Amino acid sequence: MFESLSERLTRTVQNLRGRGRISEENIAETLREVRMALLEADVALPVVRSLIEAVKTRALGTEVATSLTPGQAFIGILQRELTELMGGRPAGFALRAQPPVVVVLAGLQGAGKTTTAAKLARWLIESGGKRVLLVSTDVRRPAAILQLERLAAQVGASFAPSDAEQHPEDIARAALGEARRGVFDVLIVDTAGRLHVDAELMEEVRRIDAAVGSSERLFVVDAMAGQDAVNAARAFGDALDLTGVILTKADGDARGGAALSVRHVTGRPILFVGVGEKPDALQPFDPERMASRILGMGDVITLVEQVQKQVDQKEAERLAKKVVSGQGFSMTDLKAQLQQLQHMGGLSALVDKLPAHLARRSLPAGQGDRELCRQIAIIDSMTRKERRTPSIIDGSRRRRIARGAGVQVQDVNRLMKQFTEMQRMMKSMKGGKLRRLMGAFRGGLPPGFPGG
Repeated sequence: MFESLSERLTRTVQNLRGRGRISEENIAETLREVRMALLEADVALPVVRSLIEAVKTRALGTEVATSLTPGQAFIGILQRELTELMGGRPAGFALRAQPPVVVVLAGLQGAGKTTTAAKLARWLIESGGKRVLLVSTDVRRPAAILQLERLAAQVGASFAPSDAEQHPEDIARAALGEARRGVFDVLIVDTAGRLHVDAELMEEVRRIDAAVGSSERLFVVDAMAGQDAVNAARAFGDALDLTGVILTKADGDARGGAALSVRHVTGRPILFVGVGEKPDALQPFDPERMASRILGMGDVITLVEQVQKQVDQKEAERLAKKVVSGQGFSMTDLKAQLQQLQHMGGLSALVDKLPAHLARRSLPAGQGDRELCRQIAIIDSMTRKERRTPSIIDGSRRRRIARGAGVQVQDVNRLMKQFTEMQRMMKSMKGGKLRRLMGAFRGGLPPGFPGG
């Protein structure tokens, strides 16, 4: 998300280079470009006007430090205003009500409410140790009830059964009774959606909310919905006393305007952002980090947190001990590392968090992830002996491996070259260097690393 917006905003500051001061004359063209970039990204017009006026007020006459170019100073101002537009500081999701805390999810059909309900349950279980009960009131789409039941089992939450013959508010009321009897901390209620906002949908959501006395009423919105997301946000905000927003599908090829508009329209904070299909692909929303990503600065902090959380520490330490002991780096080890990258969302998910000038040097979108799959297939086509001792792989073996993996011999040659380089690097890191590096996988940072 935000790729095109990031590129446009980065280009807009080029005309400020070489200027010692930001003035009304030299910023006018830049602001026009920023306005067009935001409108093309589907940011609501009132939001664009508010942001442009705030940036202009702060930017005019701003002295530029000797170490900065005017472009960098302007980007700093724009980042601060974008951060404020999206809420300033992270709002957090604190459940302060008496258990069971009732969370109602509302939104249009296709926004991802059912999968978001499961992701939120998983986040509450893992981050807060909560006992979570899930229930679906979507009687118009029976498959949604079955889907949520299966997702609940995947994330370790309990599920309150429901029937398509029941009234939605009766289902929610019965689930609340079960949550009280079972001493659950949280009850998450998944509601039905519609293709468009209508009076019947709003009335149904209001009845469910009244039946359970919900503490949290979260609006789930698709980041790719554009102006429809803004209209839906306004309608749901009028119908319910919303307490927060969850932005879904933020990893898609979207223009991203919803992220900038929904907070302004609803007056409620964005609490979470969905960044994939997997149950763990839900992150607390941080306005400052998101603003940095929009402006092409990347989100390295989130990347480091993701690595520390998702890298298999036991596997990393096993590999480190193996290399330190002189046993060498094998194709089996390489496959394990490639699978770790896949588990973290693939190369595209990692590159997305890098600053723009680094991301541009990476592989084109999607190509890196395809290459990961291709390399794993090549390794799977090798015999156990070949994986353990790659040096025996000669020309005829490479042709056989290529046929087995459905790739060209050049692809096998490329992997072999990369493996050789990694093997050489591993040998050079024996002893102290590797032990210092492993500090990062134990929750710390290597000595000499910023902040370490």
